[in-house]
This record gives sequence, C-alpha cells and structure tokens, in this order.
Amino acid sequence: MKAIINDRILGCLTGGAAGDALGYAVEFSGYDSIISEYGKDGITAYSLSAASGKALISDDTQMTLFTAEGLLKQEGKKKNNIYKSYLNWFKTQNCSFEEYEGDGKSHLMTQKELFARRAPGLTCLSALASNNAGGVYNPINNSKGCGGVMRVAPIAFLQCDAQEGDLLAAEASAITHGHNLGFLPSALLVHIIRKAIYENSGDRSLKEIITESVEQIGTQFAAFEYFDDMISLVQKSVSLSENGKSDIENIRALGEGWVAEETLAIAVYCSLRHSGDFAATIKAAVNHSGDSDSTGAVAGNIAGAYLGDAAIGAHWKDSLECYDIIKTTAEKFYV
Repeated sequence: MKAIINDRILGCLTGGAAGDALGYAVEFSGYDSIISEYGKDGITAYSLSAASGKALISDDTQMTLFTAEGLLKQEGKKKNNIYKSYLNWFKTQNCSFEEYEGDGKSHLMTQKELFARRAPGLTCLSALASNNAGGVYNPINNSKGCGGVMRVAPIAFLQCDAQEGDLLAAEASAITHGHNLGFLPSALLVHIIRKAIYENSGDRSLKEIITESVEQIGTQFAAFEYFDDMISLVQKSVSLSENGKSDIENIRALGEGWVAEETLAIAVYCSLRHSGDFAATIKAAVNHSGDSDSTGAVAGNIAGAYLGDAAIGAHWKDSLECYDIIKTTAEKFYV
C-alpha cells in the first residue's frame, strides 16, 4: 500500500506540473486562436523552449514546489514556514540566480531553473511585497484570483487530521488572496486530493471521492460567506461531466478559470469527464479561453493523485522542466 500511496503523491506533483506546462504555452490565447495555431484538437503536446528544449513550467509549479518546501520544515508553525518559503519564491522573481546571496537553508534556492519569471500573478507579487501575511480571519486584500488554489496541492500529502489540512490549505492561500472564494477552493481541492491519495482502495470512483469531499468540507467551512456559491459551481461541474456536450461548451458554462472557484470547477469537470485518462484530462483542461496553465495544473493534480504516476506517460516527464526537482520533492513526502 505504501508504494501505491507514494505513486499517487508523485503523480499529483508531476501531473500538476505537466498540466501547467501544457497550458502555459496558451495561457493568454483565446480558444479560436488555439485552434487556429494547433489544429481542431487544440494543443495536445508540449510546446518546447527553443533555448532549453524543455516544456516550461509557470509560476504555478514554482509556487507549488515552494509550498512543499515550506511544509517540509520541521520547526515552527506550518503556515509560517509556507509564508517564509513564498518569500523565497518572491526573491526568485526579483533577482537572478547569480545575484542571490542565500543562507543555505533552502534547497530550492540553489536551483538555477527556478529563478525565472513566468507570468507571476500580480496579486501574489503585491501581497508578498507588503511583508504582511494575510489569513482566513485577517484578509490582506479582496482577491479571489486562482493564485492560491494553483499552489496548495502538497498540503494534501501531510498525514494529519483532514480538518487540520483543509484549514492549512485555506490559510496558505489567504496569505495572498483574501476573498473567501480565494481560499475556500483550496480547502476543497486539498480534501479531494488527500482522499484520492490516502482513502482510495483502487476501486473507488473519482466521482465518489469528489462527492464525499463536497459533503465533508461543509463541516468546517459552511458558515463562510460564498461557500454555497463555490459548492454550487463544483456540483455543476460534476453534472456537466455527465452530459453529451463538448468539453469547450461545458467549460464555457463554468467560466475561464481566472478566479479560484472557476479553476477548481474546471479541473473537477475535466478530471471527471476523462477519469482514467490523464492525457485527455489535461488536454481538456487547457484548451479554452482562460487561465490554461492554472486549470491544467489543478486538473493534473487531481488526475495524477487519483491515477498515480504510473498512469502518466513518459513523454509528459522526459521534456518537463525541473522534473528532477519535482521528483525529488515528492519523494520527501513518501510514507
């Protein structure tokens, strides 16, 4: 069983990075432009960097890795460690690897590949520049952008009480995103991923896992304003995954993914509609007129956690930027 769990942890982290890298190439492209450039099926394979020959990850995977490194620190409160780790990421966006003078405590800060500015979210940058960490009960702003939900998946790897992990996910997102809909989707996402990793005997359907998560998350968060709005949108995504319409029609009915509840809903839809097929999941998640790297990343997180790393084709890993860092980071959470 340990090997299966470890495979799902690696699958979640690799899957998120693969979805991010696939979507990063078309993040700011409309659906018509994507079809015009890549053909009727849209983008279905990595667009490789001419300089490195790799599929570039965006700030989504960068920040996910820094979330993971914060969680791995043993001293102090986990939220504080995550916040300090985000401040390290912030440094990578404002200086070169050669300019950085580190203290040697962060492995990620010794990785030159991570000193790259990949369309970082303005909300994340401005919040971290303020040197103040927001929280669920002390919001730093009123943003509900997807910059919180796209980075919290590693919190699901922790072997802790579900409510504790869900709250940590919300708090980690609230560091930079203060609107309830900026952090509530993170709690639900982490709940779903934790179940997919630790409560999945192999014969459970992803729909069952998501439905249970939607029901259980209310125990802790139902009193928060806008909670019902998030739940309604996620339930809509479950329903849409079972109709006969095309992916693009259904995704348009859910939004574009620039805000967190839409990112989660699109990811849930794609992972359910194409349950059992990792490649089809991330392809559906990025081919739309919206925040393609974030919806691809979150869909990849869910599908990778549910299916495991073994279900992710080698071609999604071989040319993926920072894959060695991703794999090494995942292994640090193995049971």
